[in-house]
Amino acid sequence: MSPGWKKQWHIGIRSGTTLCAFISAIPVEIRVRDKVMHSSEVNFLCVHKKLRGKRLAPVLIKEITRVINLEGIWQAIYTGGVVLPRPVSTCRYYHRALDWLKLYEVNFSPMPSGSKIPTQVRKYKLPDDTSTPGLREMQIKDVEAVDGLLNRYLKRYELAPVFNKEEVEHWFLNTNDKSGEKVVWSYVVEVSRFLMVTRRPCSTNSKSYRMAMERSRTSSRSSAWNPRS
Repeated sequence: MSPGWKKQWHIGIRSGTTLCAFISAIPVEIRVRDKVMHSSEVNFLCVHKKLRGKRLAPVLIKEITRVINLEGIWQAIYTGGVVLPRPVSTCRYYHRALDWLKLYEVNFSPMPSGSKIPTQVRKYKLPDDTSTPGLREMQIKDVEAVDGLLNRYLKRYELAPVFNKEEVEHWFLNTNDKSGEKVVWSYVVEVSRFLMVTRRPCSTNSKSYRMAMERSRTSSRSSAWNPRS
């Protein structure tokens, strides 16, 4: 669990033993220009596919609003793939396929017009060695330096999260991940540079699979949620 997580911020709706809907939130520090706010991040809103359209999402949002307000927190952030009322930030992200053939087989990546499978495989083939000398996986000893490097980079932006060392270790190091469950790989170059690779579980045609993608220019539309307004 993320640092500072609260059990009461994990909310579900059950029918018997079946979890029908779920929403969660975690406390976060958000910097808006020069002001740092103690806020919350709402995520993982999901409703059983057979119950969508039954107005369960508004019930979950209202309840997560209530329990967050009990902690004296009146702002939250969330992201969405569509434009929602009053967005405070929008940005774009890119996918770099690491296994194009697998993504094509599960109907995630389309075949470009006029191309063929061998052409696409060659196009996305990765070299045996990295082009950056000294690139290595992040270790526990790098946490302090990565924390400073990351927060200095985020100061370029007017809206950004504020990470402490505990959060950097939790989100980027993954020391407690079980074999086969790891989803984030972080790398450093003598801690003068920092990058992260994620593995995201997806579902296509009712078949679950794991897709490896390098995320660059992290992303999606963000909207501010202020229940007082």
